Amino acid sequence: MPDHLSHHEALIYVMVMMSAVDKTMADDELERIGSLTRFLPIFRDFARERLIPTARDCAALLDGAEGLDIALEVVREALPARLNDTAYALAVEVAAADHAIRNEEIRFLQLLRDRLDLDKLTCAAIERSAIARFRK
Repeated sequence: MPDHLSHHEALIYVMVMMSAVDKTMADDELERIGSLTRFLPIFRDFARERLIPTARDCAALLDGAEGLDIALEVVREALPARLNDTAYALAVEVAAADHAIRNEEIRFLQLLRDRLDLDKLTCAAIERSAIARFRK
């Protein structure tokens, strides 16, 4: 793991944590992470070859003692405040990829909201927009 994460890496960590929080990283979630890093403007200057190594670094951190708590703190330190809602939105996107939100994912969103000091109204708006986008 690098000493300091870029904002790109921190956002990828959030997506990987969301995918891994239920102990399985589903193919549709991994595909969603790849597509988000390809088309979102925030990743425009991200070196795409860093995606897999960054995801592996995050997974290794999560495997350690208190991995989730440490990873959340690393993300909080790396992200500028203006990207906190972006991180939350990316987590919601990954959670919605398989059209089923599990209890572990809800709990992770709560932890992320609290760690990034996001207000509940902002988070509710992000969640509601995902419901509208992913409705069948």
